[in-house]
Amino acid sequence: MTLIQREGEGWRLAWDAGRHPFSVLIGGEGWAAELNEAEAFSLRDGLSDLIAQHRQLIDQLMPEEAIELELEREGWWICLDGDRQGWTLRVMLSPESGQRAIEGSWSREAAAGFTAALAQLHGQP
Repeated sequence: MTLIQREGEGWRLAWDAGRHPFSVLIGGEGWAAELNEAEAFSLRDGLSDLIAQHRQLIDQLMPEEAIELELEREGWWICLDGDRQGWTLRVMLSPESGQRAIEGSWSREAAAGFTAALAQLHGQP
């Protein structure tokens, strides 16, 4: 059984592979939501792609310049908004009709810790 529990200032992540169907909990300042593994892995992969894009672009940004990167994939809308020093993160899940939706965000301080913890989820649904 896989069990991960991580949290920091303004973020939380828990994964209990034995819980079905919603085995992953994500949270930010004042909110939390449960995801199934497919949703969690899709979020992880989307965030990884946006962070890689940000890393490729930061050397091209002026010190006072900001950038906003967005990605839509598998029901997720993910937005990374920041500058050379860091970024905030916003996400929305809009799944198929009749299913729940999720919206959340992480501050600049919390976003890096949350995404690092989420990257620790290994495997595919």
